[in-house]
Amino acid sequence: MSGTPGHEPIVAFLRRPEAYPGPPAEVTVVETHMSWVFLAGEQVYKLKKAVRHEGLDFSTPERRRFNCLEEVRLNQALAPGVYLGVVSVTREPGGGLAIGGQGTPEECLVHMRRLPSGRDLEAIIRAGRTQADEPEIRKAARHLARFYKAAPPEPVEARVVRARLDAGVRADLDALSAQRYGLPTDRLEALVEGQLAFLARHGPLFDGRVKAGRIVDGHGDLRPEHIWLDGEPAIIDRLEFDRALRVLDPADELAFLGLECERLGAPPVGGWFLEAYTEETGDDPPAPLLLFYRVYRALRRATISARHLDDPTVADPARFAARARRYLEMVEPVPLD
Repeated sequence: MSGTPGHEPIVAFLRRPEAYPGPPAEVTVVETHMSWVFLAGEQVYKLKKAVRHEGLDFSTPERRRFNCLEEVRLNQALAPGVYLGVVSVTREPGGGLAIGGQGTPEECLVHMRRLPSGRDLEAIIRAGRTQADEPEIRKAARHLARFYKAAPPEPVEARVVRARLDAGVRADLDALSAQRYGLPTDRLEALVEGQLAFLARHGPLFDGRVKAGRIVDGHGDLRPEHIWLDGEPAIIDRLEFDRALRVLDPADELAFLGLECERLGAPPVGGWFLEAYTEETGDDPPAPLLLFYRVYRALRRATISARHLDDPTVADPARFAARARRYLEMVEPVPLD
């Protein structure tokens, strides 16, 4: 991935162990589309890139700082003790850079406690350790369920919820139909037709969820790699840059998590989270609703995977093409009756 113009000196500075308190023996750098993450000993520092995408705007220092503060604020409930605050990279009087110095702030960083390697749910699934770690996974599931139980209902209109879902499905059809992705159009169209027909026929099902107060401000990106088993569980990376993506039915997020666990090879794990949610909240989402959201998320994730193919800097594009196809293969059109 390409760097962000203007950030190169700061990135180069943050790559050096001597930039940090301690200093750590080494710094490991992880780059994503939206940020650089610097693993420095027992500490983690995240620098947001000066990028703008649909629903995301980190294009100015003020927006980056606001989103750093929001990330720390939003993640306190699900990851207590992990997000330590926001610190500045400063330009010191002698011209050098410092973390949290007395000079002029140039950028801000999200400061986090480093979580233990290999203890995120994705790593545990890939290592075939879900049975051995089942008690810890169920503990994380109860932690998430209590978060949902405590979340106040969002004041949304049922028609708005249905319209957003309808628009999402249609957008995925438009995106995934592009010939350059080489996806099976017959299967894609069958999935989309099933989703739109289900929305049209079962509108009262979605309306009932709104009336029951089941739409909350959730996580927004509930994937196994964000769930950590660390004595006390931590669920990190609650999405800060677009609140609309967090306002949803927990049934949606839980169906998404179940889909991802199955894709990684551990179908039962999603059921453990759903069980914990039902036991804690008393809410037992209808099976057809969960199936709808499973297909909805498969289409969404297929679109995200396919769009990686439009980035010429992405390494191993065949991996993302295969992943997009895999999402479409994992699901079937939702029965209407």
